[in-house]
Amino acid sequence: MTDTATTTLSSYVENWAPQPVVEADALDPAQASRLAATLDLDETFSAGSQLPMTWQWVYFSEWPPTGELGPDGHPTDGHFLPPIPDRRRMFAGSSIRIAEPLRLGTPTQKRTSLHAVTEKHGRTGDMLFVTVRSEYIQDDRTALVEDQDLVYRSDSGSSRPFEREVEELGRTDAAWTAEPTPSAPLLFRYSALTSNAHRIHYDQPYVTQVEGYPDLVVHGPLLATYLAELVRARSGQSLRSFDFRLRKPLFLGDAFRLEGRPSGDGDDIELKIVSGIDTVHVTGQGALE
Repeated sequence: MTDTATTTLSSYVENWAPQPVVEADALDPAQASRLAATLDLDETFSAGSQLPMTWQWVYFSEWPPTGELGPDGHPTDGHFLPPIPDRRRMFAGSSIRIAEPLRLGTPTQKRTSLHAVTEKHGRTGDMLFVTVRSEYIQDDRTALVEDQDLVYRSDSGSSRPFEREVEELGRTDAAWTAEPTPSAPLLFRYSALTSNAHRIHYDQPYVTQVEGYPDLVVHGPLLATYLAELVRARSGQSLRSFDFRLRKPLFLGDAFRLEGRPSGDGDDIELKIVSGIDTVHVTGQGALE
């Protein structure tokens, strides 16, 4: 039996080299309209509509048989899941570049490949950062490229109490602000739209008793979408590039504020999500079309 206490995570993936995967999707406009309804946006989409930044996550759904899901709701096996023991997965961030907006109702290919694997050591132990690159292709042209960072750790499954921050939001001088209040039904619907069965987003007993969190976890991609939508609502334009990193989780009921600070020329925007006094949970940088 392998001693995971003395074996580095990187040793498990020395010979791990998954081949690229190519998928196809017609980008049904109805799916984008469902996301708009979930976010309480008064917007409908039709064939030919441009897909806003980050909304590509509701397409190319993966639905393995329920019997192939692990105790946490994630698949026990997957093409780009690293072969480490007692695997736990977290979304860490993404870098997105749009050459031209994806058009709904248009046949689209998604080519996904393993881009990088890096082991890091943190306060909670060893972590394996896996970067997966996805290229979205329409009419033989690459329209969007995303490098998505996922972090994995080995964990026995015992709960780790997580201290919740309860400070009120401080003042801000940001030009653009908003304070969303996601609900449990919204988190559930977003999980369904993104084919994400991770129980931390909808199973309150599991998330508190097994994962050790104080309440349901707000999806990292949902937080990124909130930021991108702040830009679209305030400027009337979509981002053409977006880099963001998650630093700490946000939980259902946490008060948080979206902040946007456009540069002097208005092309670049500093984005962040703040919860509690001077506590930055998500940082991002974007550029307008």
